[in-house]
Amino acid sequence: MTPEIIGLLMIAAMLAGIFIGFPISFTLIFLGLVFGYWGFGQLVFYLLTLQFNATMMEQTLAAVPLFVFMGIMMEQANLMERLFDSVQKILARVRGSLYLAVMFVATIFAAATGIVGASVTILGIMAGKSMIRSGYDVKLSAGLIAAGGTLGILIPPSIMLLVMGPVLEVPVTTLFAAALLPGVLLACLFTGYVMLRCALNPSLGPPLAHADRASSNAELWGEFFKGLVPPATLVLAALGSIVFGLATPTEGAAFGAAGSLVLSFAYRRLDWPNLRNALIRTLEISVLILFLVAASNFFGAVFARLGTPTMLTEALLGLDLNRYVILAIIMGLIFLLGWPLEWVPIVLIVVPFLLPLVVKLGFDLTWFGILVAVNLQTAWLSPPVALSAYFLKGVVPEWRLSDIYNGMLQFMGLQLLGLALIIAIPEIALWLPRLIYGK
Repeated sequence: MTPEIIGLLMIAAMLAGIFIGFPISFTLIFLGLVFGYWGFGQLVFYLLTLQFNATMMEQTLAAVPLFVFMGIMMEQANLMERLFDSVQKILARVRGSLYLAVMFVATIFAAATGIVGASVTILGIMAGKSMIRSGYDVKLSAGLIAAGGTLGILIPPSIMLLVMGPVLEVPVTTLFAAALLPGVLLACLFTGYVMLRCALNPSLGPPLAHADRASSNAELWGEFFKGLVPPATLVLAALGSIVFGLATPTEGAAFGAAGSLVLSFAYRRLDWPNLRNALIRTLEISVLILFLVAASNFFGAVFARLGTPTMLTEALLGLDLNRYVILAIIMGLIFLLGWPLEWVPIVLIVVPFLLPLVVKLGFDLTWFGILVAVNLQTAWLSPPVALSAYFLKGVVPEWRLSDIYNGMLQFMGLQLLGLALIIAIPEIALWLPRLIYGK
């Protein structure tokens, strides 16, 4: 049996193992060793050592635990709750004011943490009860909260982009700059959609009840600036230092982590139980991501050594299809895989297999990375897995799961519209990196 066919069998075994429910990291290591030894002998053990050492020496990945810690500490400081309360009261007389408040806070929080589960949970806790009390439409409310939470994996500093940078061999700073405008585009699409629906049908988002409105404008604006200025300043300083080349991603992440400690102390939320909880959660999430990165790199190296990616690339190129048709096939594959799988195995396993084909087709890898990121946002909103639905159901049990699903599907359509716009107009992703870096 040829090595290329062994590689195809390895992929089939990997998909079967993941769908059965085996731990992904250990499945990848086991299959890499078994099929690698079958394909090219004892060299596979040297390859395992080399890939794990190379992953753990990758300096960019050191930013992952720092950004995770920053997001968790800002979540515990209750800054987002204060900001949401003030925004909804400022806009109390506007139809759909809670929708606007959700999207405003979701965009700020997305820049503070790349953890979708945390974003959806916090937004649900803050907005769910208020929306129910104010008579807001359940489907529109649930869909907006879930969609707003997914912005965390796109708007930098994003954990997914940090992991994707070394995979694509594109500087993380370039990916961060490229993701800003697409993130804003999606936020505007979400906001424009809900406000248009409210304009056509005011009952979907009535103004805030008089009992819930602020009694003092001075106090209201004071709370707004206390909730907005500190986290926005921290995020902009950390992100700006990275994007404009003043600091490496790791140095910017360290600054953000230190700043989150200062903010937690200033808001009297820094105590030993909170700090201990944040450190444990950071350790759990970081070990999960970094071990999976190492296992995926080893699996991918075995797959590449078997020659299967080259065979598949030549087969697809031999079909003599327009390169945008092939790109549509790739995006469709990622979209479908996003239903049962999370972003981590797709970015670390599927994307490396597709890279030789993307390079042969002549597509810009920065642009391709942003397309993958926007595409993977739909995975959080697409049934049957749709983890955002379960996070939201857990904190707003009054909403039926079927209504949450129906609401999310509307915004999944908007995400696909955003994806189509970025494909049709690549400058949405590429303009800012060219402006800053001149390439």
